[in-house]
Amino acid sequence: MKTVDILGIPFVSTSFQQMASLLSQKIEKKEKTFIVTANPEIVMYTQEDAEYEKYVQLANYVVPDGNGILLAGKILHTPLEERITGYDLTVELLTKGNQCGWKLYLLGGREEVNQKAVANIKKTYPNIEVVGHHNGFFDWKDDAIQTEILHTKPDLVLVALGMPKQEKWIAENIANFSQGIFIGVGGSIDVLAGEVKRAPLFWQRLKIEWLYRLLKQPSRWRRMLALPRFVIKVFKHRFG
Repeated sequence: MKTVDILGIPFVSTSFQQMASLLSQKIEKKEKTFIVTANPEIVMYTQEDAEYEKYVQLANYVVPDGNGILLAGKILHTPLEERITGYDLTVELLTKGNQCGWKLYLLGGREEVNQKAVANIKKTYPNIEVVGHHNGFFDWKDDAIQTEILHTKPDLVLVALGMPKQEKWIAENIANFSQGIFIGVGGSIDVLAGEVKRAPLFWQRLKIEWLYRLLKQPSRWRRMLALPRFVIKVFKHRFG
């Protein structure tokens, strides 16, 4: 699959539907796959943390989750085909999983949020078998979660520990498993749980979904500073 290099990170350049179809095939073939849905904040973190960059580089596919990544591709004269958000990809996989009777494991979030997300998934996608779930607060040295995933063999493992923990957890543990799509979904668990609403389509089409989230969650303002820093770094990379 074609990739585009954005500050050292190889983003796949493909359509949303092609990506979703590819991952469905991986599940059907029981091919273990690690997905990173990366936005400018994640790319900037790789610039500052060599260990985290190593984790991201271990992914089978890094998809462009964020209009800032698409903008960077245009600035570098290597445009990406389409934005592929982690939430949309998660919903698409859950929809396909409901059709095919896939097995799911959900890791992350507060206990209440995790349980709400599981309940909503069971209600919305009744043919998906939730084989296990755990909140995001656990002893990393305790292998109980890994053992449960190993024994239940889920087709889809949604890891909502937030950046950088979710990529670190997947990278450090995926070798223990024989199959499954492992994808870091971050705050998507809050949307699945009904705790947070996604920006309306109007905001998405205007490419200001980030502003909607900021208005709803003002505490995110520090995280938003990564975007201008990212664009400046891309311009420096482009023009030396």
